[in-house]
Amino acid sequence: MREIDVKEITKAVQDMCISVNYKLSSDMEEKLSTAVDKEESELGKKILLQLKENLEIAEQEQIPICQDTGMAVVFLEIGQEVHFVGGSLEEAVHSGVKAAYEEGYLRKSVVGDPIERVNTKDNTPAVIHYSIVPGNQVKITVGPKGFGSENMSRVFMLKPADGLDGVKNAIVTAVADAGPNACPPMVIGVGVGGTFEKAALMAKEALVKHPDENRPQWAKDAEVELLEKINGLGIGPGGLGGRMTALAVNIRTYATHIAGLPVAVNICCHVNRHMEKVL
Repeated sequence: MREIDVKEITKAVQDMCISVNYKLSSDMEEKLSTAVDKEESELGKKILLQLKENLEIAEQEQIPICQDTGMAVVFLEIGQEVHFVGGSLEEAVHSGVKAAYEEGYLRKSVVGDPIERVNTKDNTPAVIHYSIVPGNQVKITVGPKGFGSENMSRVFMLKPADGLDGVKNAIVTAVADAGPNACPPMVIGVGVGGTFEKAALMAKEALVKHPDENRPQWAKDAEVELLEKINGLGIGPGGLGGRMTALAVNIRTYATHIAGLPVAVNICCHVNRHMEKVL
């Protein structure tokens, strides 16, 4: 059994929340650079270049990439041989988020009650997802999520007879309906299968985690096909027309019930903030 002091969790979450808001991950930077080369619209290309310039300024000046620094979403993959000491694990995560958003001068966007709408003034609580895995390590994934794109996300409870074509149509429909409101170019996270909530969780994971290499071949093929279809919608960078409406489509899957075919589409703008650390 390996002991980990929860102070290590607090420090890791704090550092990650600041870093991920100041600098885009390398995979997203690469996708954005590729998008500049692929964009056919003069205005679209200009917007993409402005986005790249914004990234450079944010990193140089150590300021947020976007004014919406998101609601903190934290995934904890906990080795079953780990024992936490020194306090509450959940409170340690919240403490890390609080410290980051204060120290990093990140916008505090969380309200304590969805109806009363009083700002908590420290961007807590975070949304935390736990999973128990083999081993004696802890993997932390942080993905602060802005709500311009989050608000455009959808869940479809399809019928089994809708099949793969129905899944594809649902994804394209969600993106088309989002239009410029999701701050394109977008990244499209998709969860197919499970239950209502499992599909939504997979869609979020598809945004912030490395692609699941074990996903079925139909999902890999659909990612390529859907990216082409979405980039043919004409929404373009900033919603002002052009080819590069999306930078990626990532699909995760799970077993489901004989009577259902849940599909969740979690949309993110190009500021698809995500970072992993293993303790």
